[in-house]
Amino acid sequence: MKKKINYISRTFNLIVLFIILLLSLYLNNNYQKSEQQFTTKDTNFLRDKEIVIPIKVLDGDTIKVKSYKTNEEFKVRLIGVDTPESNENPKLKRDSQKTGKTSEEIMKMGIKSKEFTKSLVSQSKYLYLEYDIQMYDKYNRKLAYVYLENSQMLNYILLKEGYAKVYTVPPNVKYQDKFLEAQKFAQREKKGLWEGSE
Repeated sequence: MKKKINYISRTFNLIVLFIILLLSLYLNNNYQKSEQQFTTKDTNFLRDKEIVIPIKVLDGDTIKVKSYKTNEEFKVRLIGVDTPESNENPKLKRDSQKTGKTSEEIMKMGIKSKEFTKSLVSQSKYLYLEYDIQMYDKYNRKLAYVYLENSQMLNYILLKEGYAKVYTVPPNVKYQDKFLEAQKFAQREKKGLWEGSE
């Protein structure tokens, strides 16, 4: 009788282990598929995007670029992300009051975000812009998902590495769920600006 119980117990444990393994493989495969959307090497994916030449990183979430076709210069605000301010302005004061952090603390984080953005953008001779529903903000900046030359989405990388927070403004919500996933990952791993957070 004992042998039979041990056999049933071992069989049950093996089945549970097998189910856990299958579930793990399934979840990992789904995660890789969602990652691939933002790290694809498929050059066809970039074919329908506007090509621009980076000129200057103005802030962690704002860059100045030049159109590859027309040579027109304009500012691009990254959709769906917000980085801390890196210089004195009215938003810095509002953020300081809202968060309870000093302007200096916020600017220190803002400079880190700006430098991180600069390090990524500087590796690309060209950038690719993908637009959503609304194309301009109230400051007349183009709103875009920005892809680096290696096909990775800058907006997503900033969130995943913890150098930005999700900032969704409808109707531009195309990648909102993926952005929230990336932010949760950065928070969980205490990356970038989340380092030392509870």
